[in-house]
Amino acid sequence: MARLTWIAMAIGLAVAVGFASAAGADAKYVGAGKCKTCHKKELIGDQYGAWQKSAHAKAFELLKGEKAKAVAAEKGIAGAPHEAAECLQCHATAQGLSASQVAAKPLKLEDGIQCESCHGPGSDYKKKKTMADHAKSVAAGMWEADKDEKICTACHNEKSPTWDAAKGFDFEARKKDIAHPIPADVKGRYEEAAKAARAAK
Repeated sequence: MARLTWIAMAIGLAVAVGFASAAGADAKYVGAGKCKTCHKKELIGDQYGAWQKSAHAKAFELLKGEKAKAVAAEKGIAGAPHEAAECLQCHATAQGLSASQVAAKPLKLEDGIQCESCHGPGSDYKKKKTMADHAKSVAAGMWEADKDEKICTACHNEKSPTWDAAKGFDFEARKKDIAHPIPADVKGRYEEAAKAARAAK
């Protein structure tokens, strides 16, 4: 059983690496702390705050609970789930990737599923001038997770130890659960909106 779990996680990692390759061969994961610089601002909807309240942000801590320990034991995973590579593949961002794919230093495990698990490694699209234009962001490698179910199902699938076949994965419903949109009056015109906000102070 443990061997099957390893195989399933390896497949999930291969999918994630495939997405990373599509984002750009040299793209690196920068961590939610970098995203927070702009995405904690109320002007653009405080996506960072929404993420902090989400199950994704708590994914690593979930592995420390009694339920996770019981599931790990049942699946033949040796050791604590929050230290097991086969669990971390889907409970923390960029785990199992080479150091060259992560900027500066390893991402914090305790931050769980960070922004880049869904939006791709951000080194090539993180600049404000790029992010101010959605099309430029996508061209620079940002994944559109709300349009590509495969990004979610790399982990939310039947290989997961807690998969519920009766429920499956409802992409449309689940993306609403974690919605963190940029306000319509700001999207695509961030620089202009920011300038107007500064002038109004």
